[in-house]
Amino acid sequence: MEFSLPTVDVCIPDGLAEADAMRRTTHLGIGAHQDDLEGIALHGIVTCFGRGDRWFTGVTCTDGAGSPRSGRYADCTDAHMKQIRREEQRTAARIGRYSAMFQLDHPSSSVKNPSDPKLVNDLLAILLATRPAVVYTHNLADKHDTHVAVACAVLRAIRRMPAADRPGRVYGCEFWRGLDWLNSEDKVILDVSGHEHIAAALLGVYDSQIAGGKRYDLAALGRRRANATLAESHAVDTAAETIYAMDLTPLAREDRLDSVTYVSERVRRFEADVVAKLKKNG
Repeated sequence: MEFSLPTVDVCIPDGLAEADAMRRTTHLGIGAHQDDLEGIALHGIVTCFGRGDRWFTGVTCTDGAGSPRSGRYADCTDAHMKQIRREEQRTAARIGRYSAMFQLDHPSSSVKNPSDPKLVNDLLAILLATRPAVVYTHNLADKHDTHVAVACAVLRAIRRMPAADRPGRVYGCEFWRGLDWLNSEDKVILDVSGHEHIAAALLGVYDSQIAGGKRYDLAALGRRRANATLAESHAVDTAAETIYAMDLTPLAREDRLDSVTYVSERVRRFEADVVAKLKKNG
């Protein structure tokens, strides 16, 4: 497969030919940075784990050069950090038994430039080769600029696919901003209960972040557990760990639907719910 950059890294953990690994893909995760997939797309990873009829493929869009670092990683150059982060992502792919793992190696500045076509072209090539049933990416209300840029690029790539080949479901998952604020009717709840050991192993490989001062492993576990317990105040827990997602499927199916309008409507519904409760009890 041809990509925009010659430095793209491709890992097929079980050694299958690249084309075959892509054809067997049923669930596709597209994240901005190394370790994003293991947070936003955990549902797809565990859904496919150990299955012969379901396969997860991951895509990391950026090169990892801008990662925060401290401790024993404090003196790492950007070039060295890129190498470390690339190998960590490869290790996660092996642990999670991914069908394939693509690291596209784009600088964040390029990803955040909507007039630069390289990322969208690369994503379109992967989408056409995999034709996944489900896609996981960042949500459009995320706090991180690069995460939002990747989510927008994913939607642009999907909209360039023939309608019949587009994924059946597209989920924008929480990471740098939780989605507990979404009203119930706007919230997708992805149950990842019973896979705590896999989730811990997947995020645990990112020593450059954990030892470098960012406990993503503990933060992600805490959020998943909090979601499950705090989802409903008048009923016992029905899940041990859940991830919240924004359903981006309508945006993937309807080219004329505007993403700003789509997200703004959900923000306004949240505002209306808060205001209504205050007026009722104030």
